[in-house]
Amino acid sequence: MSIKEILTYPNEALKNISTEVEAVDDEILQFIRDLEETRQSGPGAVGIAAPQVDVHKRIVIVDVSNMRKPVDNHGHMIMINPEIIHWEGMAKGREGCLSVPDFTGNVIRAEKIKLRYMDEHSQQHEIESTGFEARAIQHELDHLDGLLFLDRLVSRRTDLFERKVYKK
Repeated sequence: MSIKEILTYPNEALKNISTEVEAVDDEILQFIRDLEETRQSGPGAVGIAAPQVDVHKRIVIVDVSNMRKPVDNHGHMIMINPEIIHWEGMAKGREGCLSVPDFTGNVIRAEKIKLRYMDEHSQQHEIESTGFEARAIQHELDHLDGLLFLDRLVSRRTDLFERKVYKK
């Protein structure tokens, strides 16, 4: 396994739209292992998307189960070709990103989502997610479409904050 270099803003490759994974083969499985190792090496990273390491495939990993506050969640999820099929409610919340290490910002996201995806064993899943987990999933899925949280800020003037310390 190997830790991949994370692209950071303003790298233009972060704007690329990712393509679907046609089949989960040994190459994809190795990439997923490397992506997870990269996520775990990041400071407090609850998610990572393939485009952040310059691989433009529709693969994300999200795991909010180790958050300090207890949250309702699905644990460690490897999502291939994820798609949000329903969303409800809207809420503003603070987000940070491995690809934007020096800033955090307020972003409006759906409070509840329903999504479908394939896991690393080629099994299809359909789940509902709420709260912080739903926010993290939406954040990571944005990467697949070439978007950063900076593109969704409520206001660049009042909702972008310089990060004082990147918490481990």
